[in-house]
Formats: sequence, C-alpha cells, structure tokens
Amino acid sequence: MAEIKATHAVARLRTARIARSSKPFLARGGSRLAHCEGCRLVMSHCLCALRPAVPTQAGVCLIMCDIEPLKPSNTGWLIADVVADTAAFGWARTDVDPALLAMLADPQWQPYLVFPGEFVAAERVVTDVSMQAGKRPLFVLLDATWPEARKMFRKSPYLDHLPVLSLQPEQLSRYRLRRSKREDHFCTSEVAALCMELAGEPHAAQTLEAYLDVFTTHYLQAKQQMPIDLEDEVHLRLQGLREP
Repeated sequence: MAEIKATHAVARLRTARIARSSKPFLARGGSRLAHCEGCRLVMSHCLCALRPAVPTQAGVCLIMCDIEPLKPSNTGWLIADVVADTAAFGWARTDVDPALLAMLADPQWQPYLVFPGEFVAAERVVTDVSMQAGKRPLFVLLDATWPEARKMFRKSPYLDHLPVLSLQPEQLSRYRLRRSKREDHFCTSEVAALCMELAGEPHAAQTLEAYLDVFTTHYLQAKQQMPIDLEDEVHLRLQGLREP
C-alpha cells in the first residue's frame, strides 16, 4: 500500500514530542523494522490506503499524556484520521497550552469533558449531548492509561468548569492492543465512537469502530508476521462504510 504522510494534530504532536526527546522511543515488544510515518505500522502492513474520513459537526479535543503520541498502539491517532476537527495537546502538570484554553473558550464549541461520573459532583454530570443553538459539541478526551487519566483529571483545574459527560456503554471493550484490568474501560477511539453516537453522528461512530478493528488486525498481523487479507470481515465492513 502507498504511504500517505499524516498531517493531522496527533501526527504533529508526535513530531514535536520526538524533537524534544534525547533518545528514541522504543515501544515494548515493538518491531525494529521500518515503519510508515502515516500510520505507524511496519511498511508491509501499512494502513494509509484504507484511511477513512467522515464529515462531522462534532469535534474532538485530545489531551494526551506525555508519551502517548509516541506509542504505536495509540488510538487517538485513529480519531484524528477519521474526524477532521480533532485537536491534540500534550498534558503537563504545571503548564497548559494557551491554544487549548483558547479552544475551550471558543464560542463555536460546547465542550464536554468525557470522564466517569462517579468521580465528580453530581451537578457536573451529564449523560447526553444537548445541541445548543450555534454551538457544536466538542468532546474533550484524556488520552492516557487509566491511572494517568485520573491524575490528569485531578490536576487540570482549567477543566473544572466543564460539564462531565459520563458514558453508559452497554457493550464491553473490544480493544486488544493494551488491556485495562476492567473490561468496562475503553480505548480512546472507542470512547470517541460512543460520543459521536450521542451527538447524532452514527456514520462517524460506526467508521471509528470499523477502523479500530482494521487497525488492530494490521497491528497484530504485523507482530505475528502474517499477511493481511483485505477481503476479510473487518476490511469489508470498513470498505462498506467508506463507499458513498
């Protein structure tokens, strides 16, 4: 498959993070073969030609733990592939990017901080997305492991004024690249898909789900040095969603 260089917000954040690094980031168990800059997979399993894009009214704002953009298994990258209005900012305990604050204050957006409602006061919790006149939903996602995300939540006072969207998903997580001890913990792209569904964007939600399945298949097949079958169930499902 041809390489297509990624230029979205997560790719730019990854490039900036690499530029600050004193030594290369080596993912646990990662391949030392050449990787595609557009999808982070080894070249033989490149995903770029399958990348979908879905027009949406809703946007996504990723606040990413320090090394998250460097991880080959990060799924915030997949959100930025699919949803054009995806912003990505690195998180630091003592500093906040002025561009992030500006985005949260932008009158075109109604931000929702997506986090379990059990950790906040009841009056901040919402379970659906209200379409306010002139405002587009902006889903603020803490892209990190669960312990890191809890720390980010506690130590980011600039998020304290936002309503907290507490998801009530009925299905269990299907993510297989990194595993939480709890099956009701979802990877970032799964959370984004649930948010898009709430925002009345079912095509975006289904595309994110299908794209995650294809990415997972490519990632695991590359690790096992097995070829990709472009006619299998997950590829055909994504293809059906990409066709007009």
